[in-house]
Amino acid sequence: MPTAPPATDVAADSVPADRPRRRIGRLLLGLLAGAVVLCVLAGVAVAALAVRVDGASMRPTLADGQRLLTVPGSGGAEVRRLDVVLLKRPGRDEVIVKRVIGLPGDRVRISSTPQEPFEVLLQPAGSGAWYRVELPAWTAQAHRTGGCCTPDGTRTAAPTTQTVPPGRVFFLGDNPDGSEDSRSFGWGDLATVSGRIGLRVWPPAEIGRPGAAPTLSEVPAPQD
Repeated sequence: MPTAPPATDVAADSVPADRPRRRIGRLLLGLLAGAVVLCVLAGVAVAALAVRVDGASMRPTLADGQRLLTVPGSGGAEVRRLDVVLLKRPGRDEVIVKRVIGLPGDRVRISSTPQEPFEVLLQPAGSGAWYRVELPAWTAQAHRTGGCCTPDGTRTAAPTTQTVPPGRVFFLGDNPDGSEDSRSFGWGDLATVSGRIGLRVWPPAEIGRPGAAPTLSEVPAPQD
């Protein structure tokens, strides 16, 4: 009775030589597809969450048309002095981008003359040393004379020291002569500050942090 030929092992060199390369190729294609999906999702998230800058009130720190993302959990009571933030314009349901200068209890004062353009003074917590808030862009762009503040936080003809009320903030734009801010609207509502600006995300060439913060230089106490 004929018998079947004995089974033999398949020689290792009979496996197609390009099979490992095909596996690596499929893996790389899968990783590339995943990266594309993540990029698309990130773009959608940015488009949905980013806030657009309208106008020139924060020039040169921020420019018209740029899009911004806030730092999660940085709104309300977490706001810090000198932060660039999103908040609601006092008296309107409109979100604006400005820089917080004074927090509740701080004392603030502004004097702007040709000799001393846009001198912004701050006494944190209303006691102790006074500081001048300095940002080169302010003095380079400030040409109008005037002062601040009235008891409601708006501008005055002569500089007058005021204390930021509880639950309020004093805010300014980085373009002194081209900004409507507390000098126009009065104190902002701390509860409406939705977050600190953490990143510019559009246009791509300008992705990054929103510029350097002002510095504080100690000065003698002002005389009202």
